[in-house]
Amino acid sequence: MDVPATRSGPEDVPRAAQAERDRSLRALRARWRTASLAAGWRFPSDWALPEVDAVCAAVMTKGRVEAAETALAGLARARAAAGAGLAETLADLAALHAVLGHRGEGFIVPDVDATPARLLRTTALAWADVATDQLVHTEVTDSLTGLPTAAYLRTRLVEVYRAAAAGERPAADDHVLLVVSLDLSAVAGFPRLTGMILVADALRAVFDSGQSVASLGPSVVAALVPKDERVASHGVALRRALHERLSVDAQLADAGRPRVSAVRLPATHELACDLLAHLARA
Repeated sequence: MDVPATRSGPEDVPRAAQAERDRSLRALRARWRTASLAAGWRFPSDWALPEVDAVCAAVMTKGRVEAAETALAGLARARAAAGAGLAETLADLAALHAVLGHRGEGFIVPDVDATPARLLRTTALAWADVATDQLVHTEVTDSLTGLPTAAYLRTRLVEVYRAAAAGERPAADDHVLLVVSLDLSAVAGFPRLTGMILVADALRAVFDSGQSVASLGPSVVAALVPKDERVASHGVALRRALHERLSVDAQLADAGRPRVSAVRLPATHELACDLLAHLARA
């Protein structure tokens, strides 16, 4: 399970060695992601988080996954905040453990039961800290993007569905969700954070006249807008605003175009909440 430890820091490591370390880190990250997806990670686009890079860096620096408990706890908290379940989070940990213990080529089979109990406990407790806190304190603003959270949008939809019921018509007749998702699975580090900040800025710039906007997940935002003749023009303006902002960063430009889609509201508020949860991780 040991991996070769490397030193870090521009003062101590020659440029060539630093480049080799970066390549090794990216390779570990790619192998971990592949194993995690094979183990059942449901939504590939939301696997990559900044905390994943922190875990990889800790493992490469310290040489052993057991020495990266602090980084693993940080990742578990981020997974919980992003909506990943405990079973999925532990399976992701098992995938990392299996990758580090695997020598040579071939298919890697993660096994939660084979993962050290100390790592499972550290991850589970960190995940539970955030999951429990979310039940008690529901934040209304996403700390990264500054957008309202999905909790706000769920509350806003209560009003929409009540108004629709009073008018004896479907909520979908009056409102539609415009959803933006950005595949950041191939983007690491600070550019990943920058990407969602720019997406949120584009959303605010286009929907600045009373529409409800929200951050649904790590790489998904949405706007609840009136279903009128301006929906199409709003979609065009949003795509233009996204392109203008994301094209300034080469790494973000290479990540691919954001997906902008109009999503019809379902028949009931309960189904709408289920829809938001699905969109958050799609």
